[in-house]
Amino acid sequence: MFRARRIWVTAATVLAVAGGMSGSAQAAPPSDAGPFTATAAANDGTLPPGWRITGKGSAQQLVWRSGTRVPMGDARVEFHAGGRFLGVPKPAKDGRTFRLGLGAVAPKRLTDLQVLAAGRRLDAAGDNSGSGKGRSEVAAQPAAPLPAGAIDPGKPGTYRTTTGEYTLDSVRLPGYPQPIEMQAVVVAPKGATGKRPLALFLHGRHYTCYKPGTEEITGDWPCPTGLKSVPSYRGYLRDQQLLASQGYVTVSISANGINAQDADAEDAGAQARSSLIRQHLAHWADWSAHPETAPPVVRNAPRADLSRVLLIGHSRGGEGVNRAAMDSLYPPPAAQDGYHGPVRWKIRGTVLIGPTIFGQNPVADVPSVTILPGCDGDVSDLQGEVYVDGTRGVSKGTALHSAVYVEGADHNFFNTEWTPGQAQAPAEDDFYDDPDQRDAVCSPGTATRLTADQQHKAGSTYIATAARLFIGGDDRARQLLDGTGRRAPSADPARVLTHAVGANRGAGFLPDGQVTVSGGTLCSAVDPDPAVACLSDDAKGISPHFAQWEAAKEVGRRAVALRWSAAGSPVTVRPGKPVSLGGAKGLALRVIVPPNTTDTQLDVSVTDASGHRATLGRVRVDGLPGTQRTASYWAREIRVPLAAASHAGLDLRHTKSLDLTPRSRSGQAWLMDAWAWRPGTPAVTSAPLPRVDIGRLAVKEGDSGVKTYRVPVQVSGHGSGQVRVYVHNPATGEDTSHLVTVRPGGNSIDVPVKVEGNTRFDYGVQHDIFVKAVHGAVVGAHRGGVTTENDDPMPTFTVTPIADRVTEGKPLKWKVTLSAAADVELNPAFLVQPVVSGPELSTLDVDPQWLSENSGEEAAPERPLSKVLGLFLWTPVPAGEFSGEISVPTITDQVTEQPESVRFLAVDQNGDPQSGGPELTGTVLDAS
Repeated sequence: MFRARRIWVTAATVLAVAGGMSGSAQAAPPSDAGPFTATAAANDGTLPPGWRITGKGSAQQLVWRSGTRVPMGDARVEFHAGGRFLGVPKPAKDGRTFRLGLGAVAPKRLTDLQVLAAGRRLDAAGDNSGSGKGRSEVAAQPAAPLPAGAIDPGKPGTYRTTTGEYTLDSVRLPGYPQPIEMQAVVVAPKGATGKRPLALFLHGRHYTCYKPGTEEITGDWPCPTGLKSVPSYRGYLRDQQLLASQGYVTVSISANGINAQDADAEDAGAQARSSLIRQHLAHWADWSAHPETAPPVVRNAPRADLSRVLLIGHSRGGEGVNRAAMDSLYPPPAAQDGYHGPVRWKIRGTVLIGPTIFGQNPVADVPSVTILPGCDGDVSDLQGEVYVDGTRGVSKGTALHSAVYVEGADHNFFNTEWTPGQAQAPAEDDFYDDPDQRDAVCSPGTATRLTADQQHKAGSTYIATAARLFIGGDDRARQLLDGTGRRAPSADPARVLTHAVGANRGAGFLPDGQVTVSGGTLCSAVDPDPAVACLSDDAKGISPHFAQWEAAKEVGRRAVALRWSAAGSPVTVRPGKPVSLGGAKGLALRVIVPPNTTDTQLDVSVTDASGHRATLGRVRVDGLPGTQRTASYWAREIRVPLAAASHAGLDLRHTKSLDLTPRSRSGQAWLMDAWAWRPGTPAVTSAPLPRVDIGRLAVKEGDSGVKTYRVPVQVSGHGSGQVRVYVHNPATGEDTSHLVTVRPGGNSIDVPVKVEGNTRFDYGVQHDIFVKAVHGAVVGAHRGGVTTENDDPMPTFTVTPIADRVTEGKPLKWKVTLSAAADVELNPAFLVQPVVSGPELSTLDVDPQWLSENSGEEAAPERPLSKVLGLFLWTPVPAGEFSGEISVPTITDQVTEQPESVRFLAVDQNGDPQSGGPELTGTVLDAS
C-alpha cells in the first residue's frame, strides 16, 4: 500500500536555494529532503503525494518516491504527464526512488503525473501493486480442454543428461562501465552421436546480488563483499534437461552485469544482451571446430551444430535474443556493438517468454514463439504480442510467428531462481495479491491460476515444441503453435491458446494497410483520443495488441472495431485492391472479444470482384478469463473453410471484400486481420534488408548565434525499405510522423535541430526521434536525437522587504529579485526557522488554508510555525522576468499579544537551510 505522507501543495513550488554568497543565492530545486512539490500542477492545481523536483541548475530532476519498494523487474518504469510519455527515470538503490532529468519538459506540461510499468499504474493512491481499480467482480470459469495434438513434445526423450558450468574472462561492452561476466550452465545429452543442435537461454532483468540467510537483495555489480550473485541463469535447468533428453546441447548464460547497468542504456540493454549472446556463440563455434580448447563441460558434451541454433529469452532476455537474431543477419554499427567477429552460426528460431519489446522491432524473417503469461505482474501489458503483430507486411511473411497465451501464468515462475521455495535468493510471485482485493483470475488458489510447477512444466513443453518445429522440422508441432486449437498434454492442466501470422498464410485483409470499412470503424491501437482508440481507458483490462510505444499516437497501427445492439448488420472490410485467396484451404481470422464473454457469433462472407458473394460459415468466439488487472483482450484464431465460395463459383483470386455479420443479439469485437490459410511450414530465408539505427548527439548551446545539428542516423545493409519516423517536439510535447524510404548510405532520415546560443539559464532541451519498420527494413536502435545542454549559470537572487512589519490581519510581503532573467521559470524557496529572539508567530496566527496548502498540516493544536514540518515558502519567477513576491497571510484574533516574529531561510539543493543565505523576516503587531 502507498503510505507516503499526504502533503498537498500548490503548483508554484519547487526551486530552492543552493550555493551563493551571503545575501544572495542560486535558484535551485530542493532534493529528496524537501517537500513533495513541483513547478507543475495536477489537473486541480496540486501535485499528488510522492512527487518532487530535485537537483541544481541544468541537473533538475523530476522525482517520484514509492511508499514501498518497487521490485527490480523487466518492465520499464516510465513517467507520464497528461497522457504523454515523459521518459524513463533512473532508479535509486533504495528501490523506491526514481529520477528523471527534466530537460525540455516545460513546467506547465507536468499535469496528471503518472508512473507506469508495462501499462500498470504504480503511483495510484493506496495501491502500489498496479492493481488498478481493485477488487475483481468476475469469477472466471475454466473452459473445456482442447483436443490433443498429434505429438507431445513435452515428453522426455531417450537420452540421459549431464550438467556442468563454465566461466570465461569477463567482457567489456560499449556504454557499460563494469565488465560483464561470461558464465553459463550447460546441460547436454549423454551418448548422442554426431553434432547436435544448440539451444541457448538468456534470463531477464532481476536482482543481481543477495545476502544468504536474509531478505537482502540488491541491483549492484559486482556484488559487494558478503553478498552473492543471484544465479538467475540456473533457473531454466528443467527446460534444459527436457531438451537435452531429446538430443539438444543446451546452455544458459548469465547477464547480471547487464541487469545492474542497463538503466543508463537508451535501449534498456537490448544491444548489450545481443552482444553477450554472440560472444558466447562465437566461443561455441570455436569449441565445435577445436574441441580440445573447450572447457571440460563442453568437451564432455556432443559437438554443437552451430547451423541449428535456437535462442530462448525470458523478459528483457527475450528482447535480447530478438536483437541477437537481427544482429546475426544485419550487423549493427560497430561503435554500438560488443562483438566484432564473423557470424559462424544460423539462428533457426527464437522463443520469447513474457518478453519486453521496447523498440517494437521484431525480426520478421526469423521464426518465433512468444509465450504470453496471462497473470504477468511484471510485463503486464504483454507487449510481446508485437513480436507477432509487428512482423505483418515487413518482409517475406514465410516465417511463422506464434503467440502462446498461458492462462494463469505469472512472469517469474518460468525461472526457478525467481520462484519462492525453489530459488536460492529471495523471490516472489510478481502478480501482487492483496488479501483484501483478491483477483478472480490470478490470485493464488483461484480456478485459473497455475502453481509454479504447473507453469514451469507448460513453459518447458512449449519451448520443446518450438524446438521440434524450428530445429527438428516436424510440421506436426505446428498445430500446437499456430492457432489450430490443439494442446500438448504434457502442459496439462495449463490452458494454452495460440494464434499466429506467417508460415503458409497468404494474402490477407489487414486493417493496417489501405482499407475502407463500412458498418464498423477503423480504430487506432494507440491514440489519446478515446473516440479513435480501439480500447477506451475505462475498459476492464487491456489488450496486448494495443500496447503503448514511444509515440502517444501511432499512425497505421489499427484494427476493425465492431459494436452491435442487434443481429444482422454486416461489417464490410474492403482492401485497396482485391486480394487472392486462390489455393488456400480456409480463411484464418484473429478476432478479439471482451474477456469473460461467451458465444459471440459471426457469419463470415466474402465477395469477389464480380460481386458474387458467399457465406463461408458461422464462427463462435469466447473471451479469455480476465479482470481489470489482466491483458485479456487477446485475439482468438478462428478458421472457416473456403469450400462454400468455391462451390458458389467465386473467383477467389480476386476477392474484393470480407463481411462479418453479427448473429448474437448484442456485442463487441475487433478484427485484427484475416488471411488465406493452408497447412504447412515453408522453408524460411532471410531477405536482404536495410537496417536503420538512430544515435544521440549531445551539444552545448553556446553563448550566441544559431547552429544546426542533425540527429545521427546510420542506414546499413542492402536494398531499400520503408520506415515511419516520429519526431517529438519538446516545446509542445506533440509528435509528428512521416513515411521514409531508406537505402544504405542514404540520408533520407534527415532531422535538423537548430540550437540558438544565449547567456540565459535553462534546463537544456532533448530533441527525440523514434523509428519503426513498415516494409522491407529492420530497425536496431529505434530512438535517439540531439540533446542541447545548458552551459549558463543559474541566476542568484536577493530579498527586499515590502511589508515586513504589519498589523495582524494583513499579509507579510517580500520581493525576490533574480540577478538575471532565465529562459525557464525559477522558484526560489525558503524553509521556516526558529526566530532569533522574542515570541514567534504560531499556527493560529496565519490563514489555515495557506498553512495546509504549504505544509499539509492543520493549524490546531497551536504551535510555533518553526515546529511545522516541511513549511516552505516560494515564489514563481516566470521565464524572462526578474522578480516575484512571497507573502504570509495573517489573521486577526481576539487575544492581546506582544509583537510576534517569523523567519524563513533560503535552502540549498538538498532542501536544507543555507547558512548565510537570504532570509525572510517579519513581525506581526497586535491589532487591539
